[in-house]
Amino acid sequence: QVVLFFGFVRRYKGLHVLLDAMQSVSRRLPRAKLIVAGECYGSDVEYRRKLDALPAGVARWDSDFIPDDRVPVYFGAADVVVQPYLSATQSGVAQIAHYFERPLIVTDVGGLPEFVADAKTGLVVRRNDPGALAEAIIRFFEEGLAARFVPHLHAARRMFAWEPFFETIELLVEELKTTRRKRRR
Repeated sequence: QVVLFFGFVRRYKGLHVLLDAMQSVSRRLPRAKLIVAGECYGSDVEYRRKLDALPAGVARWDSDFIPDDRVPVYFGAADVVVQPYLSATQSGVAQIAHYFERPLIVTDVGGLPEFVADAKTGLVVRRNDPGALAEAIIRFFEEGLAARFVPHLHAARRMFAWEPFFETIELLVEELKTTRRKRRR
């Protein structure tokens, strides 16, 4: 039962909300673990205090920059990727999660919900609500949602891959060529 928070730690990404949620998660799911992977921009004092308040062994923070060759290790270990953002426009982490076919639990801000087919590839919760976030994480594990999400995650991976994008461009180019030929006649 591994929860992953991945990427640069910045206030707007809501790690503090996830750390608060993990208090409830750890009481209901004592085997649940949180991995925070990414370096902090700004002070890490609040995060370290919240990490220290969690029961021993519940969370670890790999606070260095994560090089590309280590990314598969983190996503491979994760059962679910959590993005408790307070604000956002989009997220590269969500795209990485799709690539590795990992479910997402995201907040209802910016473009994040667009990456999640709610209850198919992940769950969407209210922003800045540790209780709602904890309930979503608990639900994910207690209901065994990962197995139900796998077929949808496979389709989502294809949807966000480059191949469909290039195929669409090729179709558009062919349509334009055909239209131009017809106009010349």
